[in-house]
Amino acid sequence: EVQLAESGGGLVQPGGSLTLSCATSGFTFRRYAMHWVRQAPGKGLEWVSRISPAGDKTYANFVKGRFTISRDNEKHMLFLQMNSLKTEDTAMYYCQSDPWNNPPRSQGTQVTVSS
Repeated sequence: EVQLAESGGGLVQPGGSLTLSCATSGFTFRRYAMHWVRQAPGKGLEWVSRISPAGDKTYANFVKGRFTISRDNEKHMLFLQMNSLKTEDTAMYYCQSDPWNNPPRSQGTQVTVSS
C-alpha cells in the first residue's frame, strides 16, 4: 500500500522559512517523479513543484526562486525547502506521485504564513 506522510509545516512570519518532509513507503520511490501540491482554504489543488527520478526539478512560477524541491532516494524521502514565505503561501501542502492532481489521500501538513 502506498503511504505518504508529510511533516514540517507550522506558523511562520512573512519572509520566514520552513522545510517540509514527506516520508514514503509501499512503492519503488526512486522510479517515480514526485510532486508537491497545495490547497488553500476554499480553493482547488494547486501544483507547486516536481522532481524527476533523476532529480530534474520544475517549479510553478509563483514559487520559483523561493522554494527548492529535493529527494533522498535511499531514504525514500521528499523535501521542500521554502524561503521568503508570503501570506499567499498559506495552504495545506501534500506530496504526490503522478498524477499530481489526484485527490490527496495523505493528511498533508499545514503551512500558515502570518504576522
